[in-house]
Amino acid sequence: MKTIGFIDYYISEWHANNYPKWIAEATAALDEEFVVKYAWAEENVSPLDGVTTAEWCEKMGVTMCSTIEEVCERADYLLVLAPSNPEKHLAYAETVLKYGKNTYIDKTFAPDFATAQRIFDIAAEHGTKFFSTSALRYATELEFFEGARSLLVQGCGSNLDEYIIHQIEMTVKLLRDKATHVRVERQGENQYISSIKFEGGAGATLTFAPVMPYAICAENAEGKAVHKAIVSPYFKSLIADILRFYLTGEVSFDTAETLEVMRIREAIVNGKNTPGEWKAL
Repeated sequence: MKTIGFIDYYISEWHANNYPKWIAEATAALDEEFVVKYAWAEENVSPLDGVTTAEWCEKMGVTMCSTIEEVCERADYLLVLAPSNPEKHLAYAETVLKYGKNTYIDKTFAPDFATAQRIFDIAAEHGTKFFSTSALRYATELEFFEGARSLLVQGCGSNLDEYIIHQIEMTVKLLRDKATHVRVERQGENQYISSIKFEGGAGATLTFAPVMPYAICAENAEGKAVHKAIVSPYFKSLIADILRFYLTGEVSFDTAETLEVMRIREAIVNGKNTPGEWKAL
């Protein structure tokens, strides 16, 4: 049995509450059995529901660790959570990555590009294999848009800063190019339209609103207009890929894309302050 250790800011949150059961389901297709065995959280009480780390661990059948180092020492593989607090990831990475164990770091990877690059540098210093991604990278609907050069991508969430990562991840996966300019326009209280220009003439428009479902519209490589709502079980596909990575140490995509995603995200978040203006990256 292979053991996984959770590191979180507060443990009772959506990702930590759902990942263990999906990990259990995913092991059915593998020769190895994985289990979430250890957990540590910086904050003892979740601000979302008031559940303590001890209560969460008892419910999940997980061993509560008193320090982040204890999780790193005891678990075979490591999973850094804190999905709503990317500003915590660097401090966690400074401890976690020095153990040399295959590690997954949840979205949003980092608060800015410089921090993202620093985490990559730390991993390189210790020879630790890791990756990070939005689960939307694994949406099977993306297959219909291979070769597209202009995308309309829509998505939702409680706020743009946290959830725009999903639309950017899909865009970068499909266009596989370097962004050159970004423009952000505000439409109402919490609705935004972000335009991105890429080298080689590709472009994407990201429409964000709290109640807008994920979808992509584009002309595919054959020039046919295609619209797809994103409804595939992308989170379960992400979990399966994490477990595969734990066993092999091989990331299923070019991790340079992660840095490009972070570069674009930072530009969009900053672009809210200069609405309607094209900004060079």
